Amino acid sequence: MKNNPLPVEIVGGGLAGLSLGLALRRENVPVTIHDTGLYPRHRVCGEFITGLSETTIARLGLAPFLKDALHHHSVAWFLNGRPIRTQNLPHPALALSRYQLDHAMAECFVEAGGSLCQNSRITDKTSIPGRIVAKGRRRGNSSWLGLKIHAENVPLLCDLELHLGNQCYIGLTRLADNRVNICGLFGQRNLSAQGVDLLLLYLGAAGLPELANRLAAADFKAESFCAVAAVGFDRQVSQSVGMRLGDACAMIPPFTGNGMAMALQSAETALEPVLAYAHGVTDWPTVCATVHQALRRRFYTRLTSAHLLHPFMLRPRRQRWLSGLTRSRLFPLQTLYALLH
Repeated sequence: MKNNPLPVEIVGGGLAGLSLGLALRRENVPVTIHDTGLYPRHRVCGEFITGLSETTIARLGLAPFLKDALHHHSVAWFLNGRPIRTQNLPHPALALSRYQLDHAMAECFVEAGGSLCQNSRITDKTSIPGRIVAKGRRRGNSSWLGLKIHAENVPLLCDLELHLGNQCYIGLTRLADNRVNICGLFGQRNLSAQGVDLLLLYLGAAGLPELANRLAAADFKAESFCAVAAVGFDRQVSQSVGMRLGDACAMIPPFTGNGMAMALQSAETALEPVLAYAHGVTDWPTVCATVHQALRRRFYTRLTSAHLLHPFMLRPRRQRWLSGLTRSRLFPLQTLYALLH
């Protein structure tokens, strides 16, 4: 075992990169994180976490960052503005602002002696020893668009609401400080507007005018608006060479509320193998292969299940089937949420 651990470089400072970097710094491993943006900033994110175990929280030292999260116990589903069902969650969902969470984790990483390079873009895609790619969404030819904004004075029927429309679904999540996170996935349309006006246009085009009218009276926080285009989702963990974590490893459809948990779980999965590399116990190719296989096993069932169910969230005909099955309590929502844990 090496007295002076080998350095680790993480490309991407989201949840996977920051949580792994912090855990490695607690073991005195030199870590540099490169992120293309500046902290703090808003991200397109549902801002609630399902399926995060106490084991993951403890191993990554996440408790201080999650202590102010709200605990939500149920989610209300709507189709074209009409309630379908209120679903009790098998485990509480944690709701908190990514703006605050990322900022707190980034500050802690620097205080722990980590090197955080902001506005830093790594263009060299070569897989080199000690380099981990956790830079977020892999974009392709997808026609999906993600939109997100915070608002105040939004009355909710449930602390989590999920609304289904024509080629869209949108989640409303209660956060602290009387804020609600509004985040949706939409099929791209030829609509021209900016900020919240674009969101309201998309809601109207998706057959959700009642929700658009309801939200129009809210106090929107314009600085929190953000968008991401060409969003794609994965049926399995990425086959790319090297080590990929977080969304760079696999993107799960956002209706599951499991994306943030998967990012943190991927960091937990990689921690021990990367420590073995840093201390000279294992070579880098072996570490990458070990982590890749572990991630495939860990995420296979939930990625496959979400891939099969996702079309039912977006297409009107399939949504009607979903609505009927859900009202009859035949649609396996409880099973899905249980698989995510």
